Amino acid sequence: MPRNFNLAGTLKWRGLAGVRIREPRVVMRGIIGVLLAANLAAAVIAFKPFGGSADDLRHEQSALRQQLANLEARVATGKRLVDKVETARREGDQFLAKYVTDRGVVASAIQEELNRTAKEAGVKMLPGSTQFDAIEGSDTLQMMTIAAGCEGTYANLTKFVNLLDKSPRFLIIEHLTAAPQQSGQSLTVSLKVDTFVKEGPEGRS
Repeated sequence: MPRNFNLAGTLKWRGLAGVRIREPRVVMRGIIGVLLAANLAAAVIAFKPFGGSADDLRHEQSALRQQLANLEARVATGKRLVDKVETARREGDQFLAKYVTDRGVVASAIQEELNRTAKEAGVKMLPGSTQFDAIEGSDTLQMMTIAAGCEGTYANLTKFVNLLDKSPRFLIIEHLTAAPQQSGQSLTVSLKVDTFVKEGPEGRS
């Protein structure tokens, strides 16, 4: 160390004039404390633990707003889907109530409908048969198929088919074949008519 080194002046400049030289540990602790404070300040500036800059906050706010808009759009889409499902279910229930008859009364009701339509069209109904078939995926609905025959002229039979097609009972003509009679004036028609029926509580297992 130089002979003219002024230790007291140096300590005064460092803010340690009140510390006796005989306690070097205190001096070292002071120096280490200053270095730790400087490192802590640098870490705060580098990592920004208490929040970013104004630009960072604006970007974060913009991102959060975009996320909120996306979530609101998904909620709106879900509501529209729910509304469509409810509308379809309501219309389906209305359709069943209007066009589907209980099985306990459907056979006689459909037969009366066929007889009434044949009489209006000038066609003679022939004896037929009825068959019920289960519908896959449904526990309450069945399909009833009526195999019947009728006789009449071409014009009368055409009118008969048109009336069945417009029937409020929702009748589906599955199959129709016609053959001329020996007289040549009339035709004999064999047809299959389908309709849907509801299984009543007493008919369920």
